Amino acid sequence: MRADAERSRRRILDAACEVFLERGPDAPLDAVVRRAGVGPGTLYRRFPDREALVRALVTDLLTRLAEAAVRAREDEPDPYRALRRFVHAAADLRMGAAIVVLLERLVVDEELAAARSAAVAAVGELLRAAQDTGRLRTDVGMGDLVLLCVRVSRPLPGGLAALDADGTLVHRHLDLALAGLRPGASDEQPGEPLTFDQVIAAAGRPGEPVVAEWAG
Repeated sequence: MRADAERSRRRILDAACEVFLERGPDAPLDAVVRRAGVGPGTLYRRFPDREALVRALVTDLLTRLAEAAVRAREDEPDPYRALRRFVHAAADLRMGAAIVVLLERLVVDEELAAARSAAVAAVGELLRAAQDTGRLRTDVGMGDLVLLCVRVSRPLPGGLAALDADGTLVHRHLDLALAGLRPGASDEQPGEPLTFDQVIAAAGRPGEPVVAEWAG
């Protein structure tokens, strides 16, 4: 029963992360129920109100963020590549954007503060190690890194979302962003350039003229 309960909790938290990213933290909890594939009673037994769900989600995301940073450092001996691995793992978990949105609603209690401190410490170690080896600019702070990743990983609006239906575009853009934080040229291969024509077409305006210097 404990394993079943944990699976239900995981489904609810994952669904809440997706729904809040797409529709904001005031999205109907019924949407979370539908996305999770559970009954309303299952959600409310675990999270009696919206604040309880939001608090649990943010704490969970911060914990997973710290775990991803620790794994990246353990699995990748090169500090820059460890940082890159973490950034991509965080994007896959859709952490950054959700945390920034949801933290605005919460009073930070002891549990949340502890989870935040652990995440900050783990990511900070990755950042400093990459800078100490000369693979990352020394004028990059963790706030720069986090907010840059949040900006890049936010879901695209409307028809533009079709451009990244499989999640590959966000990783290309993360690599492009990370390359700009390195003192030298990047040796990563972030994929094929996205043309402005593709952006216009995805926005449902394929006939709109494209300025030549923006086309590539």
